[in-house]
Amino acid sequence: MSLKGKTLFITGASRGIGLAIALRAARDGANVAVAAKTEAPHPKLPGTIYSAADAIERAGGHPLALVTDVRDETAVKAAIDKTAETFGGIDIVINNASAIHLAGLEAIEMKRFDLMHQVNTRGTFLVCKYAASHLIHSDNPHILMLSPPLTMQEKWFAPHTAYSLAKFGMSLIVLGLAGELRPRGVAVNALWPRTTIATAAVENLLGGEQIMRCSRKPEIVADAAWHVFQKPARNFTGQFLIDDTFLAGEGVTDFDHYRVDPTQPLFSDFFVPDDAQPPKGVSLAPCQRAAD
Repeated sequence: MSLKGKTLFITGASRGIGLAIALRAARDGANVAVAAKTEAPHPKLPGTIYSAADAIERAGGHPLALVTDVRDETAVKAAIDKTAETFGGIDIVINNASAIHLAGLEAIEMKRFDLMHQVNTRGTFLVCKYAASHLIHSDNPHILMLSPPLTMQEKWFAPHTAYSLAKFGMSLIVLGLAGELRPRGVAVNALWPRTTIATAAVENLLGGEQIMRCSRKPEIVADAAWHVFQKPARNFTGQFLIDDTFLAGEGVTDFDHYRVDPTQPLFSDFFVPDDAQPPKGVSLAPCQRAAD
């Protein structure tokens, strides 16, 4: 079980979950294309495509830094073609790039609405469109979306309909492409975290330091993604996975080390279905420490 020699194309891989997935693959000796917008350091967002590439190389992988705006069709096609040309093909695509703005109907600016749909839904579709012709030549091709289960409940839409539409749009692409690409042997799945993940987006948009302490580390999603890529693509497709439930099914029993701060309760993420209970032995409450 290894990704050695495999080629991954990851959008939004300069930081956060995308970078964590890249580093997990790099430890196996994988080739990793870092497709993201950030060339120069940002005052509020750590990491660039070049710092990510350096980290991937230090971890044992073979990086390719590509300035890529997933809204730009020409740039996306060029980045995918460059990845295939450099590494001799593409085995895995991770659609991680995402835009978020949590505003209601009257408050949201239409430019924000457009941005979320261009990045989340259209960008995801665009990457898949141009990657498919390369993936079909892989012996175990996977597309993975960082998007939620298709739980159509009012409570997930009412507070921020625009964002929910854009994010669920990614999941609808999973539903459609799983069926369309199944005959060609390409797996298309979705992965979503049960809890908030300690990323810059969470810190900046959802509540700062406190919510970070109540989150899990990006490595839980990276480990879950790694296990997805070990699955046979022809049989494991069309799945909407929750990170810890899926990992528990793969034999993982220790989830406490993924917590940022074990003394804090975990904060549930958006869009987790009501009936998707944590795996046996896993609690969202603070860890209980035995008395000395």
